[in-house]
Amino acid sequence: MTKTIEPRAAAALSPQDRVDTWLADFERALQARDIPAAADLFATTSFWRDLVAFSWNLKTVEDREGVTELLEATLDTTDPSGFHTLEPPTEADGVTEAWIGFETSTGRGKGHLRLKDEGAWTLLTTLRELKGHEEGQGVRRPKGAAHGASKDRLSWKERREQEDRELGSSTQPSVVVVGGGQGGIALGARLRQLGVPAIVVDRGERPGDAWRNRYKSLCLHDPVWYDHLPYLPFPENWPVFAPKDKIGDWLEMYTQVMEVPYWSKTTCRSASYDEATGEWTVVVDRDGEEVTLRPKELVLATGMSGKPNIPDYPGMDVFTGDQHHSSQHRGPEAYAGKRAVVVGSNNSAHDICAALWEAGADVTMVQRSSTHIVKSESLMEIGLGDLYSERAVASGVTTEKADLIFASLPYRIMHEFQIPLYDRMREQDAEFYGRLEAAGFQLDFGDDGSGLFMKYLRRGSGYYIDVGACELIADGEIHLAHGQVDHLTAGAVVLGDGTELPADLVVYATGYGSMNGWAADLIGQDVADKVGKCWGYGSDTTKDPGPFEGEQRNMWKPTQQPGLWFHGGNLHQSRHYSLYLALQLKARHEGIPTPVYGLQPVHHLS
Repeated sequence: MTKTIEPRAAAALSPQDRVDTWLADFERALQARDIPAAADLFATTSFWRDLVAFSWNLKTVEDREGVTELLEATLDTTDPSGFHTLEPPTEADGVTEAWIGFETSTGRGKGHLRLKDEGAWTLLTTLRELKGHEEGQGVRRPKGAAHGASKDRLSWKERREQEDRELGSSTQPSVVVVGGGQGGIALGARLRQLGVPAIVVDRGERPGDAWRNRYKSLCLHDPVWYDHLPYLPFPENWPVFAPKDKIGDWLEMYTQVMEVPYWSKTTCRSASYDEATGEWTVVVDRDGEEVTLRPKELVLATGMSGKPNIPDYPGMDVFTGDQHHSSQHRGPEAYAGKRAVVVGSNNSAHDICAALWEAGADVTMVQRSSTHIVKSESLMEIGLGDLYSERAVASGVTTEKADLIFASLPYRIMHEFQIPLYDRMREQDAEFYGRLEAAGFQLDFGDDGSGLFMKYLRRGSGYYIDVGACELIADGEIHLAHGQVDHLTAGAVVLGDGTELPADLVVYATGYGSMNGWAADLIGQDVADKVGKCWGYGSDTTKDPGPFEGEQRNMWKPTQQPGLWFHGGNLHQSRHYSLYLALQLKARHEGIPTPVYGLQPVHHLS
């Protein structure tokens, strides 16, 4: 006979008592394997987002039915227990919030709970460490020195050199990470701390070159509090918006200090998977030498933006000036006094236009579709201030806590939290937007008015954080043209309506394709189609077609291709999600069972 737990009146309880009561009831139901009782503790409209702890996946389930299905599939193997609060809960606007800790059969976790009168509205559960495989931190930190006398003693330097010689030759890595930008480096640091033999390969000459080799004026548009890497936060005097070369130098230093096995000047040529052995054959060119690696896991950390979208316009072969994609643009110095046409109107396009204008070029931006604009100051104050700012730090919101607060909002309802913020920005900066529109710039705030972050999560494009270029557009210093490019002539870009834009330089700020384009190149189109589109979550908005999938497609979690993983995103995502990816890889390396719940089906090939 199924045991049921009587609901308890909560109106008179303090936030602490209310959360303690819910956690006790939840744990009692789980221990009794009374799944209906556990599901009844959730509101009829509710969301449980699990990052690896229960599902060995990144998975969001909805409502009591979703909770039931998740627990039916995972409860016996996870055997959760020890639910408790980590700090005093708070209550506002009828919602009680609490930070919680818990354990599973294989690990320890942290989570966040939001309670309404009807029960749990949102629950976040995240795996933070594996039992018996904890990182060497705090009381578990390595001693470093081997006290005593030994004739065969190797110094730290000698041990590192020996490891570098052997890893990839006499010793095979468990994981190969293709791409040594912030994503690959952050994951490499996590794997190093977890004791997983891994190699990060990158074609650049030095770690950080992915930043150094971009256009001269590039700076981070996200603030420092949003951008820390794992283990080593930026120092207190680090600039709020770091220049690209400073980031490049930091990544190089970070790679050395965190002892990330990093092969520079290394290009991945091909990869193939043996279903029988569960092993990859990865062929790389390491500074002119062909090396074959045989890892169990292959991670493509080639950037969430994927391969550059380089258009194929008629006449590109007859154009006599310079032309290149924005990813290949090095800077404006050679174009003083020249006519420049930049095709596109998002972040890179604005940055490049402004830098060209500063260098004395005559600049025209071609806007092909509407663009979301947000002023940097307004984004910092209204959009990020409560989570990633000096104000947030002063109120006790650490970067880790901010990451988890952001993660605790399921994608299904995240836009509802964002819309009021961007409404405030639109009202506060009405004069600014009016001047842009008067200049002919086509603005939007996303399909539903939810602004920048939702555009980023849904499509990874379509916006610009204004750090000055918009003033040049509003003042007419950067010329504006609208429409699609029809063709190029020897000296001009011609739009669909016949408008002719004379040009000595054309920059194609035309964005990037899905990350699975790299899978197609390295492994094969069949594997790219097998895993499907990367990024977006099925919001059924522009460039993010449905059906709703609840999580970022294929990112940081198992894919339909065994042993193939995708890791990318901004510095925030590289930091936060590298932990969950590293724990999944560590579990597989140690032979810990990882039954995946809810492996993502493929709805879109690219």
